[in-house]
Amino acid sequence: MLRGDITAAIRRALMQELAAVGYGRLSIEAVARRAGVSKTAIYRRWGSKVELVLDIVAAAAHGKLPALDTGSLRGDLALLFQVVAHALRHPLASQIIPDLLAEAARNPAIDETLQKVLRARQQEIGGHMIELAVRRGELPADTDPEAAVDLIVGPLYWRLAIARNPLSDSYLETLVEAVAVGLGAGAAVPRPRRTAPADR
Repeated sequence: MLRGDITAAIRRALMQELAAVGYGRLSIEAVARRAGVSKTAIYRRWGSKVELVLDIVAAAAHGKLPALDTGSLRGDLALLFQVVAHALRHPLASQIIPDLLAEAARNPAIDETLQKVLRARQQEIGGHMIELAVRRGELPADTDPEAAVDLIVGPLYWRLAIARNPLSDSYLETLVEAVAVGLGAGAAVPRPRRTAPADR
């Protein structure tokens, strides 16, 4: 395998192994076996299990997202929630993320990295969304970006890590409106109901 192929194989194997056994029981030997490489190939790239996992977390956090500029705050929120929900519905993500959040409470290195990379990503995405909404006049000019980002991502974190409930489409639609109003946007204008034409 080429060097790039080996690295990609190791990362895929790590995700699969994390989902299968969790961080606590994860071993470099098992990752190497699943990836079809030697332990040396892993240690050549990462010095420890913690470094390997943190590298994958950082890479995932900086993955590409579609441009969140639909023309309205509610549209941007809906797109963001749909993208996040799609990612979290993946079987690997639904197993790995809660496990890493639990491990972060016990492992300062993991906790620090999660806080750093995820917070930076949240501020980058959420801050841009809030800035656009302020420019459009949808939110007050004095909207606190940090508090706004907490309001945007907080319900998703609660649903995933605490309540462990699915992110259904109906829940996400309700969440869009609740977050938009909570941020200070006006209530959505109800769509007029279509009426059947009268019989002649």
